[in-house]
Amino acid sequence: MTATTRDQPRTTRRPFRWQRVLLYAILVASALAFLMPVYVLLITGMKSFAEVSLQSMWDLPKGLHFESYAKAWFGSEAEGFRGLNVNFMNSVYLTLPATIISAMWGSINGYILAKWKFRGSEVLFPLLLFGMFIPYQSILIPLVQTLQKINIFGIRFYGTIPGLILAHVVYGIPITTLIFRNYYANIPTELIEASRIDGANIFSIYRYVLFPLSIPGFVVVMIWQFTSIWNDFLFAVTITSNPATQPVTVGLNNLAGSYIVEWNVQMAGALLTALPTLLVYIFLGRYFMRGLMAGSLKG
Repeated sequence: MTATTRDQPRTTRRPFRWQRVLLYAILVASALAFLMPVYVLLITGMKSFAEVSLQSMWDLPKGLHFESYAKAWFGSEAEGFRGLNVNFMNSVYLTLPATIISAMWGSINGYILAKWKFRGSEVLFPLLLFGMFIPYQSILIPLVQTLQKINIFGIRFYGTIPGLILAHVVYGIPITTLIFRNYYANIPTELIEASRIDGANIFSIYRYVLFPLSIPGFVVVMIWQFTSIWNDFLFAVTITSNPATQPVTVGLNNLAGSYIVEWNVQMAGALLTALPTLLVYIFLGRYFMRGLMAGSLKG
């Protein structure tokens, strides 16, 4: 064999795999199926009221009409309905503190149940998980009665944003505790023992050892809680009776005129309502998956 023959690079042709083509075809079809509602929301919100009909539902708008979004956001006094601007901010005031408090509370619960065993912890943890399987509808009456009787430092909890925050924090404790307990269970116990030998107490270990390692777990929990609380309708419509304190999901339900329903305004309002959760998953979705994987692997 000559040197010229030896120096020639070997080219290997990879076999054409129909399985990969079929897989990508299924993924593309699934993505299109999930994006179709977003497409309908977007193009219907950009149409004028005269263009809205079932026959032309899939057609592109003849022009870009952003009046529907402005009307959905600011409302219309002439037609007798409020906009989503006040309700949107109510959802912000509700979702951010409820998400942070439930995540921190679940983190502390998971830390104690995973690394500090005590008498009755094996019974307490299943009881906490039992809260995940209690339907919202079954506790509405006792929830309302409890919030009506709570008055701390002159703060009313029924019909207000603090009452909604309390309800979502309490209802979020089971799932946040479960996620953090499983996450902390995969952290080596030797780190805890070494910190105890160095003189750290239970709070110092959490603050300086486990909390810095908990960022992937916090990403998962906070994205989960943010989505669940922002999209909630049942607690919001039951606890808040005053339109001035209702979240955006209830405001969207009330986004209708007295005589006719302008579907272009409804669609624009629905897209504005769903925009925060869409942006969260678009920009933080990969961190959500990384956090799930980090909590599922040993070591």
